[in-house]
Amino acid sequence: MNRLNIEERARIVSCLAEGCSLRSTVRLTGFSRKGVSRVLADIGKACAAYHDKVMRKLPCKVIQVDEVWSFIYCKHANMPDHLKGVDGIGDTWTWIALDADTKLVPAWFVGDRSLASAKLFVSDLADRLASRVQLTSDGYRPYLEAVEDAFGSEIDYAMLVKLFGHQQDFENRYSPPKCIGVRRRRIKGKPDRKFISTSFVERQNMTVRMSNRRFTRLTNAFSKTLENHKHALAIHFMHYNFCRIHQTLRVTPAMEAGISNHVWSVEEIAALTTSAPAQMKRANCE
Repeated sequence: MNRLNIEERARIVSCLAEGCSLRSTVRLTGFSRKGVSRVLADIGKACAAYHDKVMRKLPCKVIQVDEVWSFIYCKHANMPDHLKGVDGIGDTWTWIALDADTKLVPAWFVGDRSLASAKLFVSDLADRLASRVQLTSDGYRPYLEAVEDAFGSEIDYAMLVKLFGHQQDFENRYSPPKCIGVRRRRIKGKPDRKFISTSFVERQNMTVRMSNRRFTRLTNAFSKTLENHKHALAIHFMHYNFCRIHQTLRVTPAMEAGISNHVWSVEEIAALTTSAPAQMKRANCE
């Protein structure tokens, strides 16, 4: 058994943060599948804890929220009878909040697409903000009650409702219908019309799918357990906020928001684990 140092763990984190699957990470690093999974869990927990601690009293002004779909083990439509009702299996949604100015992701939540999940997500977001913000969501109705419960009257809230045309082309069934217009609805407060948008957070959805192998559709790369799904997302958002230089900002989102004063290295993420370095066994590559 070899004890991994920070540099070796950082190699695993780099692969996972750049969209590699567990098996491809094993092939690239030479570590065992069990060892890579252990590092995923250890560092995922550390990233989630650090995010919860640091993302407080944020000076955000304009927030966009959206949800991105994935599934655990199997899709709801393909779920066998003996697994129906089992927690952690089936369609899963990642709720994401994005600061339109700094491109920071201050809050994210993994759950279903229910009112209860909406309330947990929006309440967590509200607890992390330092002052009144303008919030934009899509037309999903659970946001109405969730925002009312979390913010009350201390928010400028609007919905951006997209209007889609009918799609009849069978060959394009995996593409979304054509957007033929939008409606901007003022829900609460005095939201500035020019900031009523979900474009940035929808672009973040693509970043999640591009950077996290578990969100790749029409393959077998989906998550097999809810726990590892959450760990992978914690690493993704940690890497996105603190390590990746945004092409427009020329700094990381965390630097733009004043949370960090430098570009984090992957080794710094690997060093977040407070436990002893994971025990790893080299894979037999012969």
